[in-house]
Amino acid sequence: MASPQNQHPQSMGSTNVIFRTDIRFDASYLRSTPGIFKATAIVLNLLGFICIQSSAFWSNGRGVYFNVVAHLGLWFTGILLVMYLFHVVEKYHNFMWLKVEMIACGIISFLYLIASTIVVAFGSAAYSAAGFFGYLAMVLYGFDAFLKGRAIKAGELAQGSFVHTKQTHVTTPPALP
Repeated sequence: MASPQNQHPQSMGSTNVIFRTDIRFDASYLRSTPGIFKATAIVLNLLGFICIQSSAFWSNGRGVYFNVVAHLGLWFTGILLVMYLFHVVEKYHNFMWLKVEMIACGIISFLYLIASTIVVAFGSAAYSAAGFFGYLAMVLYGFDAFLKGRAIKAGELAQGSFVHTKQTHVTTPPALP
C-alpha cells in the first residue's frame, strides 16, 4: 500500500451546460464558422436565383426547378440564421437542432446536385452561371452537413456553452505522534 506521502492530488471535475433563455440579438454569430456558412449560402442561393430569373428561359421547367431549390435553401438558411442571431435556438435547446440542420443540409445539397446539373446541361449562359453557383451551394451545404454530423458525434451544442469546473482534493498525511 502506498504511503500517504506518495499520494497524488485527486482531481474531480464536472461539466455544466449554461443556457440563457432570453431572446437577444448577437451579431457575433456572423463571425463564427456556421454563421459564415449560412451567410454565404444565402448569397449563393440569391445569385443562382438571379441568374435564372435574368435568363430569357426563366419559365423553362429546368429553371423553375432550380428556383424552387434556391428558394428552399434561401428560406431554410435565412430562417435558421435569424434564429441563431436572436438566440432562439438556445432558448429551445431541447430540440434536435443539429440533427435537423444536418438532414436538411444533406437534402438541399442533393437537390442542388440535380438542379445544377440540369440547368448546366441546358446550354444557356445564364443557366450555366446559375449552375456554377448551385454547385458551390451544393458543396457548401454538403460540407455543412458533414460538420453538423461531426458535431453531433462529439456531443456539441447547437448554441449555448459548456462550463467545465475542476476541483482538486489534496489528502494530507496524518500528523506524526
